[in-house]
Amino acid sequence: MKIKIHRGANQIGGCITEIESAKGDKILIDFGHNLPEGDEKAFDKFENTNALREVLRRVSDVYYTHYHGDHIGFEYEIYKAGVTQHIGDLSLEMMKTLKKHMLKADSLKASATESLEALEHFKIYSAASTERVGSISITPYYVSHSAIDAYMFLIECDGVKVLHTGDFRDHGYMGGGLEKNIKANIAPQNVDVLITEGTMLARDREKVPTEWDLQEQAIEVMKSHKYAFVLCSSTDADRIVTFKATQRTDPKRLFVVDSYQGAQIMNIKNKLNVIYNSLSFNNISKHFDELLPIMVQNGFTMLVRNSSTFERLIAAIMPKIELSQTAFIYSQFSGYIDVNHATFRQSTYNFVHKYDWEIFQIHTSGHASCQALTKVCNWVHPSMAIVPIHKEKGTDFARLKLKSDLKGRIVAQSTKLQKQIDGQTVEVEIEIGE
Repeated sequence: MKIKIHRGANQIGGCITEIESAKGDKILIDFGHNLPEGDEKAFDKFENTNALREVLRRVSDVYYTHYHGDHIGFEYEIYKAGVTQHIGDLSLEMMKTLKKHMLKADSLKASATESLEALEHFKIYSAASTERVGSISITPYYVSHSAIDAYMFLIECDGVKVLHTGDFRDHGYMGGGLEKNIKANIAPQNVDVLITEGTMLARDREKVPTEWDLQEQAIEVMKSHKYAFVLCSSTDADRIVTFKATQRTDPKRLFVVDSYQGAQIMNIKNKLNVIYNSLSFNNISKHFDELLPIMVQNGFTMLVRNSSTFERLIAAIMPKIELSQTAFIYSQFSGYIDVNHATFRQSTYNFVHKYDWEIFQIHTSGHASCQALTKVCNWVHPSMAIVPIHKEKGTDFARLKLKSDLKGRIVAQSTKLQKQIDGQTVEVEIEIGE
């Protein structure tokens, strides 16, 4: 077996992991864009057709862990190359909804049209259902992440078992199932190689709030603020549930979204019948004139996006409400509005500070804390290697409180490992790229 980390060993996002069997069957796990650099789109060498086709050489299938743009973003080019692409069913619906929304913007129409064409040819995988690509088997297992439909993959070929965790966490509403899932479905499989994210390695002293913590923080804000605008991801089901809970301060308080956000909420409600089926909302895009008087009278929690549409909506609302009773809740990565951070986005900062309202930052990471990373490594206890990806350059996985025998199995450079199976020596080649 060959494992190649094309990208992700020394950066967050844009991860591409290759698995190749001794028979030459080859798949990729994720193929997304580099994360933006502030307000600017990041350079991505795979926008060059030749570079992209080289990575895809002899690849038959790409499996995506979830729908975030740093994990999927070249779907049209990959489709045109004749490679089969796989994703979860809810992820596919949410991506289609996003691309259809993008059709409304002239500058995005061409790329959205191409993406929709590619998405029509995607194949859907299901949790705990094993698929085969030649001599490689892939079994997806659900994980909690800030993308609602995210998965880890148990991959097996040549007698070697690999667990690719994708992005995950244990502090979301469904995060409590992580330990049960791994101990029941993964650990008994005797995994040889663990490929896992390390996003939070550089923030190992940071206390990571849970979604329940955020819910209580939001409720406290709403007790003293009749009106609240909330900037958060429109596809983060957990975060939407968190802010929907602010109606506990007053059942008459409106939970307001636009048509796109409403469509994504309906995707979630139609696919999941757990805590997310209680997500009711008022659609401001369709009923602005009717809703505005009720919003002013009863108060509201309104999800917003940094767009000209929402700037116009907010401008129409603000003269009708008391500024002293208005909160703006920022629920995204703090670096985007920190002028001293490398990821600072001037447009986001301007949007957040548009009015002299009181600003609250209520956010938690979609990624595993260092404590969660440690637990997963110890629970899985791979026999050969731990390969960290989706992490900042210079961060050290060995800082985690791993079991003593695991520290020596952390792989940060290309290597070849061996395993004995029925008296035969099996080689696992691990190549660490960017």
